[in-house]
This record gives sequence, structure tokens and C-alpha cells, in this order.
Amino acid sequence: MYKLGWFSTGRGEGSKGLLRAAQSAIDSGNLEAGIEFVFCSRERGETEATDQFIRMVEDYGIPLVCLSYQKYRRSRGEKTPPPGTPMPQWRLDYDNEVMARLKDFQPDLCILAGYLLILGEEMSREYNIINLHPAAPGGPAGIWQDVIWKLIEIDASETGAMMHLAIPELDEGPVVTYCKFPIKGGTFEEHWRDIRQSPLDEVRAMQGEDNPLFRLIRQGGVIREVPLVLSTIRAFSEGRVRIGPNSEITDTDGSVIDGYDLTAEINKIIAETGS
Repeated sequence: MYKLGWFSTGRGEGSKGLLRAAQSAIDSGNLEAGIEFVFCSRERGETEATDQFIRMVEDYGIPLVCLSYQKYRRSRGEKTPPPGTPMPQWRLDYDNEVMARLKDFQPDLCILAGYLLILGEEMSREYNIINLHPAAPGGPAGIWQDVIWKLIEIDASETGAMMHLAIPELDEGPVVTYCKFPIKGGTFEEHWRDIRQSPLDEVRAMQGEDNPLFRLIRQGGVIREVPLVLSTIRAFSEGRVRIGPNSEITDTDGSVIDGYDLTAEINKIIAETGS
């Protein structure tokens, strides 16, 4: 059986929903894989949301390993390093402690599912770890809010979502799988016309995420996120996509590819589920 490692901070509904969807697909036989372990970077008692996530993992009977990032940081008398700065030694030591606790597991693939920490180089080398990014290959970087505003700013015609190999450089790992969808035409057009009537900075300040175009683009991305993660796992378990020894992404024939296009598969899932 194809073995998965699952990394999460377990901070909200998204983390629970993704784990629930994966385990449901496994239980129903739609995904020929098994979650070998869940690692959580919080421990019981830190937040109610994470406590709920931990209870879910335990109810599924999945081996659970926890190591609180915040408790570890405080025990070292340190502060969280600012984004974009080199990872300090104590932070690398945390990753090493995580790997020590996971040493008895041998996952084929690891998923970052709401994991709020950037990986150090050693952990990136130890496991094949993939992460979800809310843009198509070549699209904007950053969190989903930044991505959508940038798409509007550059008058983009399409966007999407991708799974990429997780490396210490945030959102810069090789593209593993992706899907795309148009954000022009149809119901998008009237919202594009409306948003062009005012300076974008004014729209952001006055409407923010309530802007209709912003919400429509976000909706198109959200309904694809879980299907993309599950379809990516399925593609790996079936050997349609692989990660090579030098972190290259290859297809069934061993040819290096710039990501595996799952657009048609994702669109079919959305049509069948009525999402």
C-alpha cells in the first residue's frame, strides 16, 4: 500500500476537512493509500481547534506524533525568525527532533496540510514532501489573498492551483501537479467591468475580500483544492507521477515534466460532485 505522511498544525476547519476527505477516500477505496502517521506542530491544550483535530486523528486510529513548536521555541528562549531570513540553528534543531520522533515511519509521500512552518533543508531532503499553492504554475506567489489581488491587478485570464515540492525557499519548489481554470468570460465579465470603474487600491480599502470578483475567483480556487490534493495522491499511488532522486518530477515513462496537468480530472470531479 502507498504510504502517506501527514503534516499539519491543525488550526482550523480547513485542516480537518482535508484530513476528513483523504481518510474518506481511503476508506471508500477511491484512494489506494494509507496515512502512516500524522505529525502535528501543536500539542493538546494549546488551542481548541487543534484539540479537535487531534481527537479526529485519534478517532481514525492513525498514529499521531506531536511536538509543540511554540513550547520548543520558548524552551530555547528564542523568537520566531522574520520571514525571508536564514533559518536559525534552534529552528533546524526543531526539525531534527521531529525527524527523530518519526524515524520508525517510512512514508512514500508526505503532505503539508495546513502546516504553518517552513521546512529546513534536512527535512526537505529526508522526505518527499508536497504542499498546496493557490495559483497555477507561473502565477503569483504568496498567500491566497495576495494571489487574487495580483491576478486582478495584472488582468489575468486564468488561474489555478498546484502542488509543489516543499523546499526551504517558500513556494519555490518544483511543480508536481496542477490544474487551471478561466477567470474571464461568463459570470466573471460583469465583475471585471465593475472593478475597472475604480482604482484597485480604493476597491481593496473599501470592499476588501467582499468584492464580487475577488469572491468569485476565490470560490473557483477553493472548490479545486481538495480534489487536487486527492488526485495528486492518486496519481502518485498509480505511478503516473514520481519524484526522482534529484527532486526532478517525472511521468510514467521516467521523462522529466514541468508538473502533471490534472485539469481535466479535477473538472470531471467538480462536475460529478456538483461543487
